[in-house]
Amino acid sequence: MNDLQYDTEYFWQLPTLIKVVWFMCGVLFVVILILIGYLKFLRSHLRGNEKTLKKYQKEYEENLINYLYAGDGENEMSDEQRAMINKMKICVTDKFKRNIIIAVMSKLINDISGEMAHAIQKFYFETGLVNHALYKLKGKKWDVIASGIKELTQFEVKEAHDEIVKYVKHPNREVRNEAQLYLVSLFQFKGLAFLDKLETPLSEWAQIQLLEILQKFDNQEIPNITPWLQSENNSVVQFALKLAKIYNQFDVIDELLALLSHENKEIRIDTIRVLNYFQDTESKHFLKTNFINSSVEEQMEFFKLLETVADKEDEAFILENVAHHNYEIKQAALKILKAINVEKFNEVKLETSDVQVVEIVNFIETN
Repeated sequence: MNDLQYDTEYFWQLPTLIKVVWFMCGVLFVVILILIGYLKFLRSHLRGNEKTLKKYQKEYEENLINYLYAGDGENEMSDEQRAMINKMKICVTDKFKRNIIIAVMSKLINDISGEMAHAIQKFYFETGLVNHALYKLKGKKWDVIASGIKELTQFEVKEAHDEIVKYVKHPNREVRNEAQLYLVSLFQFKGLAFLDKLETPLSEWAQIQLLEILQKFDNQEIPNITPWLQSENNSVVQFALKLAKIYNQFDVIDELLALLSHENKEIRIDTIRVLNYFQDTESKHFLKTNFINSSVEEQMEFFKLLETVADKEDEAFILENVAHHNYEIKQAALKILKAINVEKFNEVKLETSDVQVVEIVNFIETN
C-alpha cells in the first residue's frame, strides 16, 4: 500500500467533524489562492490604468495649453485652434477620455481669467462637452444630475438656466444645492429669485455657500428682501436676516420689528441680533414689554442690544433685572447700570446681600 492510499484510508476513518474541518480548510486555502491571484491582477490593472490616465492627462494638458496660446488675439479662432477642436471632438466621445479632459479643464480654468477663460469656455462648447453635461440633467441618478449642474456652473453655461432652475425643487438635497449654487454663481442676486417659492429647507451650509458667492461680486444691486423676511419658509427668513445684516438693509426695520413676534424662537433670536447690529432703539419697548414671556436666550440677546443702546429711560428695567436668575443677564444689567448711572450702581453695591452681585460688581470695577 502506497502512502497516498494509506493517507486516503486514514482520512476516511477520521471522525466526521474532523473531516469537515479538513474539508473547510482545503476550501479556504483555495479561496485564499484565488483571492491572491485576483488582487495581483487588480493591482496590475490599476497600475495600467494609472499609467494610461497620466499619459492622457499630460497629452490633454499640452493640447489645451497649445490651444490657448494658438489664438490670434481676435474673436475668431485660428486655424490651429480649429484643428485642435476637431481632434478633441473625437476624444470626447469616449467617456474615459472625456472625464480626463473635463478634469484637466477644471484644473486649468481655476488658474486663468480674462480672454483665456473665455477661450476655454468656447472650447467647452465647440467640442460638444456641454452637450454631455446637459445630457446628465436627464439622468435618473441624483449624483449624475448634480455633477452635470456642477460642471455647467464651472464653465458658466448660462444657457442652461431654464433647465437647471427646475431642480431647485428636486427631492435630493445635493441636487437642490447645486442648482442654487448655479443660479447665484451665474446670475448673482437675480439668481436668488428661487427663494420666492422655495418650500424645502435651505440648510445652514447652503446659506453659507450662497453668501460666500454673493460677496465675491462688487457693486451689485440688492433686491428687495422684504418678501423673503415674510416667507413661510423659516430657512428663507433666516437667510434674509443674514442678507439684511451683511448688506446693511436699514430700510427693512419695520419687517424686523414684526419678526420679533415670529412663532419660531431661532428667528426671533436672529432678529434681535440684527437689530443689535443696526443699533436699533425702536425695538426696546416691545422687547421690554414681552421680556418675562421671552426665552432666556432671547433675554440674553436683548441685553446685548441694551449694552449698545441703553439710556436713562431704561434704568428701571435694568434695576429689575439686577436680581435676574441668569448670571449672564445679571452681569449685563450691572454693567449697563454703571454705564448709564454710576451713582445707582454704587448704591446697589452697598445695599446688596446677593453674593453673585458682589462678585460681579468687583469684577466690573477691576476690569
